[in-house]
Amino acid sequence: MVSPERGIELAEAAGLDLVEISPNATPPVCKIMDFGKFKYETQKREAEARKNQKIIEIKEVKFRPNTDTHDYEVKMRNVMRFLESGDKVKITLRFRGREMAHQNLGRDLLERVAEDVKEIGKIENMPRLEGRQMVMMIGPIK
Repeated sequence: MVSPERGIELAEAAGLDLVEISPNATPPVCKIMDFGKFKYETQKREAEARKNQKIIEIKEVKFRPNTDTHDYEVKMRNVMRFLESGDKVKITLRFRGREMAHQNLGRDLLERVAEDVKEIGKIENMPRLEGRQMVMMIGPIK
């Protein structure tokens, strides 16, 4: 253990800086180093980490309870494309007017979607009713 004054003298003699590494420790831990070089290396490491990370977006595909087969196939192609590119997909099924009385049709449609994507996606949130719409989240399989 060295006194702070002695640490500063040693750092000046070496032509470097006295940098506090762990201020909460007792006694505080300091290191003699070139602070400019340390900051530069830290910035480089952070930039490299940012470059390598994949930002997952949430894409949304909207259905209706009475979506016809061709429209369903077109929307499912989009869902598959989103999952293959590594994005999460939010399936929203909106009910209007008297369609609320036939929620079983909507649940059947969402179960059909889940069945169709089970090879390339996993259901993260099962279908749940939020007001007048049913929502389901599907994430890509790594």
